[in-house]
Amino acid sequence: MGTNKQKRVGLFGGTFDPIHYGHLRAAEEIKEILSLDKVYFIPSAIPPHKSDSNITNSSKRLEMLKLAIEGNKYFDVSEFELQSETPSYTIKTLEYFNHTEPNTEYYFILGNEQFNHIESWKDYKGLFELSNFAVITRPGFSEPSLNKVPLALKDDFLYYNCIENVISYTNKTKDIVFIEIKGIEISSTDIRAFVKSKKSIKYLVPDKVQNFILSEKLYD
Repeated sequence: MGTNKQKRVGLFGGTFDPIHYGHLRAAEEIKEILSLDKVYFIPSAIPPHKSDSNITNSSKRLEMLKLAIEGNKYFDVSEFELQSETPSYTIKTLEYFNHTEPNTEYYFILGNEQFNHIESWKDYKGLFELSNFAVITRPGFSEPSLNKVPLALKDDFLYYNCIENVISYTNKTKDIVFIEIKGIEISSTDIRAFVKSKKSIKYLVPDKVQNFILSEKLYD
């Protein structure tokens, strides 16, 4: 899939407030399906599509991410967006990675709901010159006759393949792949609500992340 380059790297952005097993399992499944050499988790500093001003301090979200991926040689964290004083636009992130690691084939990882609104993203057409897109879907999506590419992109990307749980579209240089994952149904919103109401979050986040949340009194 995509162009033939030296390395295959996944870029997984989000607020990760907090990182949980749903994020980790999704990254693991996509890494395996696409034969990625590495997945970077990229916590956003100022998400342009989120109006919630109560996002946890970036240093604490970063620490939770580092604790969550500890010991996994295929996972890493990029602090690029946290170091920016402007909103975390994906186009800037992709330009940064293509500049710092040019001999790499990138797959930007995101959920289907986010992808359906891709035309609202800054310079969205330029995104597909810089990276392939790996779109996370849930079980039951696999009708290839259903056009999964948003209307804004339908003339640019043509359906070309369906293998098991992966539907692929191409514009000859980059791919959009819709990947059905088993996943784990967990949301950061629910975890924050559980902590606030003094409910257990054990088995929803790694133990070290749980201990950090409780010791720092996050989401109380």
